Amino acid sequence: MARYSCSYWVNASVEELPDLLAQILRSCELELIHQTIDYMMAREIPGKIAFAKLVTVDIFLDPAKAKNHEIPLTWIVKNDELPLQLDNHCWQRFEQLQQAIANHRQWRLVSACV
Repeated sequence: MARYSCSYWVNASVEELPDLLAQILRSCELELIHQTIDYMMAREIPGKIAFAKLVTVDIFLDPAKAKNHEIPLTWIVKNDELPLQLDNHCWQRFEQLQQAIANHRQWRLVSACV
């Protein structure tokens, strides 16, 4: 199973963060399938890629640790593909999400840790 993760502190309010994350997911052609206050799950839309390569994204939010509109969150991008190559489909989708996060205009990335 391929699995890549990254943790961030983002500058956004707890109320606006779910909408901002949903925008990023949609921009990467991922559909939101589950959402709670501290967790979101999205998946790649079936039909364009082999089933084993379909990517699932777990996003963990920690509003309890929020301070000064800075909220910690962690992304985990995973699929059932064996990561036999460094540039596999899961890694490509992970990089696409990283780029979408970095380029998003409505929030400021405070720090990142891969």
